[in-house]
Amino acid sequence: MEAEGRVPGPSLPQLASGDGGGAEANATAGAPREARGPLLAAAADVLALDDEEDDDLEVFSKDTSLAEVNSFSPSMPISPSSMINQYKFEDEPEQRDLFITVDDPESHITAIETFITYRVLTKTSRGEFDSSEYEVRRRYQDFLWLKSRLEEAHPTLIIPPLPEKFIMKGMVERFSEEFIETRRKALHKFLNRIADHPTLTFNEDFKIFLTVQAWELSSHKKQGPGLLSRMGQTVRAVASSVRGGGVKNRPEVFTEMNNYMQTFSQKISVLDKIAQRIYKEEREYLNEMKEYGPIHTLWSASEEDVADCLKGVASCIDKCCKATERRMAGLSENLLPVLHEYILYSEILMGVLKRRDQIQGELDSRVDALANKKTEKDLFSEEIGKLEDKVECANNVLKADWDRWKHNMQRDMRSTFTSVAENNLHYYEECLATWESFLASQAVHLRVEEDSEDKP
Repeated sequence: MEAEGRVPGPSLPQLASGDGGGAEANATAGAPREARGPLLAAAADVLALDDEEDDDLEVFSKDTSLAEVNSFSPSMPISPSSMINQYKFEDEPEQRDLFITVDDPESHITAIETFITYRVLTKTSRGEFDSSEYEVRRRYQDFLWLKSRLEEAHPTLIIPPLPEKFIMKGMVERFSEEFIETRRKALHKFLNRIADHPTLTFNEDFKIFLTVQAWELSSHKKQGPGLLSRMGQTVRAVASSVRGGGVKNRPEVFTEMNNYMQTFSQKISVLDKIAQRIYKEEREYLNEMKEYGPIHTLWSASEEDVADCLKGVASCIDKCCKATERRMAGLSENLLPVLHEYILYSEILMGVLKRRDQIQGELDSRVDALANKKTEKDLFSEEIGKLEDKVECANNVLKADWDRWKHNMQRDMRSTFTSVAENNLHYYEECLATWESFLASQAVHLRVEEDSEDKP
């Protein structure tokens, strides 16, 4: 990227590739796919996955403008405030009785290891809790334990993702302030997603995680399933996949879910890659602008006749640098974490669907065994009846959680992309106003010079 190749001020990085790999959404705001930015095109593809089912996504996936959706008057000025303020989401926060905050990271250094703990504050009005407020400290391993316990207790529910155990992409130091803050936000979201879930929120291990002190939690962990039990579950899962990778009587709805998740996973990954690339290019652009501005200031020292003009340009570049920094902060805080979270969600959902198939496969194998055996039919019939109930329960639970997850995903994506659009509008308007003010001051200066020259 050459410094002279970009004009300081409002500018959008142009990417050569990464159009999202899909063409389901034909237009956004009346623009052809080729004319849109790669991030916007890929975003439209993700939101267009359900455009046949959800009419409320038309604004993002079809040739429909915000003005049409919100019935704006043709004479109404289009600005960030007028558009965003009138664009309302239909989802209002529900009445809650459990509030959780993850904050105050603290470093611990021992002879064996160095780790970070986080304070978990809980406030609740539920009767099953002995107190209305709790304060405990938890380390990352404790969150991993909670997630594994939830998966064991509810194998066909969609458990929210945790941030990866190892250093995330873009992070250099494991104990840097940036890394710790990114992880703290992810852990906060993890617990609150569980608290908002209609089933997971009442899990006994979740209650223990929120309420008991560290030494009590360590004692409780030892009471969980042992290594042999976990190995047995893994062996059954592998055996189920080897048995044929195919489930004979899988309902069509779960095949559709599987196909949906494969497409969703591909598109959300493309979105994430494009967003990361845009962020990287914006950082490079910002670094170039920071070098570009001071040159005008130095130049002004040797050019008295144009010194004011050069200083004005340097001032404009400095203001645009600050605006770019704020825009990048918006991307790193609002867009990138959401895209990454749903990449993790796609992996979790594929695992949930496999576990459902495992239960179905167990039933299918018993049915086949019953057909091939002439004895012990009563025993097999009883076992098959229990497995049929288990499969039906798993199907119903997963379908309900699937609908809930899709609703939340679409709400999160709408909110995220609208926030990005709002930040972009503010950014470009701020930069434009900066340069327009500079031009206006130069026009006044020129008129003053012309008037002075005209005087005898």
